[in-house]
Amino acid sequence: MAARFYTLDEAREALSVVRPIAERMVEHRRAHRHAVEGRGEAAAHVAGNGGGSAGHDLAALTDDADRAAAGIAECLRELDELGVQVKDLDRGLLDFPALRGDEVVLLCWHVGEDDIGWWHGESDGFAGRRPLPF
Repeated sequence: MAARFYTLDEAREALSVVRPIAERMVEHRRAHRHAVEGRGEAAAHVAGNGGGSAGHDLAALTDDADRAAAGIAECLRELDELGVQVKDLDRGLLDFPALRGDEVVLLCWHVGEDDIGWWHGESDGFAGRRPLPF
């Protein structure tokens, strides 16, 4: 797929589609982290005393982790199809590739922000965010 470049107006318009996907991605990531942490605790319990209800918990938590991972993968696929770059699963940090003259830049947004109000160069990352307009 060829690189997609957004204008600021196009990126802001795309938020109506992108925001719910990003919010689902963050929720799936939380669920995955919770299931994986719980699975580790259940596995330690099973190893310590040979089973009991922790064995059932381990299987359920593994299923939960698998479902959450599949949800994350689906969100990543949807965002990739839109040409949006995912930078942080936990925060729902996304970049929309854009052009500033001849320079490729990234319009930066994350879950919880009302609007796209920041941009940065390709190598600057989140710490190099600058307010819009350019």
